Amino acid sequence: MLDRITSLQVFARVAGSGSLSAAGRELGLSQTMVTKHIAALETRLGIKLFHRTTRRLSITEAGRNYLESVERILAELEAADAGIAADRFEPRGLLRLNAPVSFGSRQIAPLLAEFAKRYPHVQVELGLNDRLVDLAEEGWDVAVRIGSLEDSSLIARRLAPCRTILAAAPSYLQANGTPRTVADLNAHNCLGYTLSQVTGADRWKFGSRGEVAVKVSGPLRANNGDALRAAAIAGEGIIYQPTFIVADDLRAGTLVRLVLDHPTIEFAGIYAVYLSDRNPPAKLRAFIDFLVERFSPLPPWDETQR
Repeated sequence: MLDRITSLQVFARVAGSGSLSAAGRELGLSQTMVTKHIAALETRLGIKLFHRTTRRLSITEAGRNYLESVERILAELEAADAGIAADRFEPRGLLRLNAPVSFGSRQIAPLLAEFAKRYPHVQVELGLNDRLVDLAEEGWDVAVRIGSLEDSSLIARRLAPCRTILAAAPSYLQANGTPRTVADLNAHNCLGYTLSQVTGADRWKFGSRGEVAVKVSGPLRANNGDALRAAAIAGEGIIYQPTFIVADDLRAGTLVRLVLDHPTIEFAGIYAVYLSDRNPPAKLRAFIDFLVERFSPLPPWDETQR
């Protein structure tokens, strides 16, 4: 079966040149193949596009009417192709970005104004949630993920390390004392993050490989780090959270870092992930490069830890 788009291109060239052989030379096709494309179009349409004699070729009235539509269609196809090609080289269009709630609101959203100034032809749609989204199914261009990556079909680029910290408000420590060891946490209010196996609701892990575990309990557990942070600032207990959530509070003194006899866990990292594509669009490359630039060599939220 002949390609329909090629047939339209052949028809337009024949109509423009008035010659089957000339159209063939322009398109790199034999005169026989040009004739087959024209015949296939006429059969599909049920009309005669050209009058043919042994000496000349002329377009029919139906052919002239059809040519107007064909030229418009081919021009739109060329414009579409040019637009797609431009997307590969010039950052533009809508970029759909998904990120965890706390990281997205605290570390991504404040950077978007600067990104917009640098790339004024890119519009960003930011989606915030803590579930694992399906990029292909839900139409996301890129997602930020924290910790170990399980989906090997995605391309990942590391943006920053993900360090964790124990912290509590000065008012809590004044009222309840300061823990010095992991074992001391048994006697304290520990506010657990229900979506984590490391800093979870009833067990916290410490050590370079998570080899030290302690059972914890407290008056609050939540599936959002900022909710736990707010409770900790209010003096409700101790939190075990990534530094990107508590960095501002450590600077302000509303939370105090706690150092015990075993180090806190460092997650595998913070990554930008996207679907496999040999030639990702320029808007995607530009955005990931922008984040790497802003988060390297030391992410701003970890400057407090120097």
